[in-house]
Amino acid sequence: MLTGELRSQIDSIWNSFWSGGISNPLEVMEQITYLLFLRRLDDLHTLEENKSVHLKKPMERRIFPEGSDSKGRDYNDLRWSRFKHFAPAEMYDVLNDNVFPFLRNMGGDGSTYAHHMKDARFTIPTPALLAKVVDMLDHVPMEDRDTKGDLYEYMLSKIASAGQNGQFRTPRHIIQLMVELTAPNAKDVICDPASGTCGFLVAAGEYLRQKHPEILRDATTREHFHHAMFHGYDFDNTMLRIGSMNMALHGVDNPDIRYQDSLAQDHAGDEEKYSLILANPPFAGSLDYENTAKDLLAIVKTKKTELLFLALFLRLLKPGGRAAVIVPDGVLFGSSKAHKQLRQMLVEEQKLDAVISLPSGAFKPYAGVSTAILLFTKTNSGGTDNVWFYDLQADGWSLDDKRQPLLADEKLGVSPAVPLSAEEHAKNNLPDVLKRWELRAAYEIQRARTEQSFCVPLADIVANGFDLSINRYKEVIHEEIEHIPPKEILAKLAQLEDEIQAGMKELNAMLN
Repeated sequence: MLTGELRSQIDSIWNSFWSGGISNPLEVMEQITYLLFLRRLDDLHTLEENKSVHLKKPMERRIFPEGSDSKGRDYNDLRWSRFKHFAPAEMYDVLNDNVFPFLRNMGGDGSTYAHHMKDARFTIPTPALLAKVVDMLDHVPMEDRDTKGDLYEYMLSKIASAGQNGQFRTPRHIIQLMVELTAPNAKDVICDPASGTCGFLVAAGEYLRQKHPEILRDATTREHFHHAMFHGYDFDNTMLRIGSMNMALHGVDNPDIRYQDSLAQDHAGDEEKYSLILANPPFAGSLDYENTAKDLLAIVKTKKTELLFLALFLRLLKPGGRAAVIVPDGVLFGSSKAHKQLRQMLVEEQKLDAVISLPSGAFKPYAGVSTAILLFTKTNSGGTDNVWFYDLQADGWSLDDKRQPLLADEKLGVSPAVPLSAEEHAKNNLPDVLKRWELRAAYEIQRARTEQSFCVPLADIVANGFDLSINRYKEVIHEEIEHIPPKEILAKLAQLEDEIQAGMKELNAMLN
């Protein structure tokens, strides 16, 4: 957790950019990303130097070469620890003329971070702003991985709160729920085909560090974690840079974060490569057939991006692989041939595990569309017996455009620090989702369809044309009303009238 002081430091850096003339939040994030990358490079180089001195051997890997660059500038001047002491005007010239050209040409070291820095642009407008930001960033503690990761997440949340550039950001607590539901393990190969800022991959990595710390103590599993486990695609270079840095600051050495238009390019090299897919892809509407990958059209012929992404997930998963993905509600009940065909495929050819209905305000203020989380396993041989449905009505935050927390911090999220009361559950269903998911085989199958979660057998889903909307199966409790026969009502009315007449006579007698 970030302290108030650290949040205040980041707010000050952010405000300095705005007052210094950079008002686009994505550009602010991009420039901070470059500076953090430079600081990281210097830390890595210092680590190599210390190792060399300790072992009394030459440095195995030099990030900053010896000597001078083509402009005569000593390479050591390109290091954070050196240029941060320069006067503002000299610092500005060094970054503009030497550091950024060096960044753009260092892709040869093979890391995903270096690769995405190849078109780095330095857009900080003045030496004074640069000096101020470098000084502020230099005072932010970056030694601890948790702090580094939380800092970057906090900055990403500032992009989301800024407006139109936040639509790619899935709420962190929804991401954590999906990760907990799929429970990544040491052997998984994880992919997000619409990775954006890499929130799903980061959360999966943090889950593994917490639940399976032994992974990083074994040389083989540690190598897999750092170099083979995490894969993300995006076709926005800014997102690739930001996502790569997010992974770096969360302690993943070399993930595979690459440029790819997931729906347009064929996937021969990635077919059945991944054991876990976590995604909330953008649903832009429709594509032309000629701009859509032919291997996806072979699965389902449609122009709808939400259906094409589901076809992509099936294409990328290896048999036995599982997925937790967000889809708009239209996927669950759409009546087109492609909609029905894809749902039938999920239910009859694969194993559909769960449909978790999300509240319509979960993605506000960017979208008010109703969505759901689909959980399924690729089997190529069926296996759906019962589908688990959960009507998630509250995620701990208000469902208006402000999305304010409804509970104290320790009562939010998937795993709150303290148990929730029934009243608190009504404001945060996430812990209950996870608890009931884990008990679904033993107890959920017995629950009535009037409850918040229940199971629906395969036969019922087939009989309903593979409709997967929870309202198709949820039953509402109707209060029993006692109906009195008409004759009884008339008799009671006559009796009442007699009583009124008798009362009137008694009143007249008293008055006379």
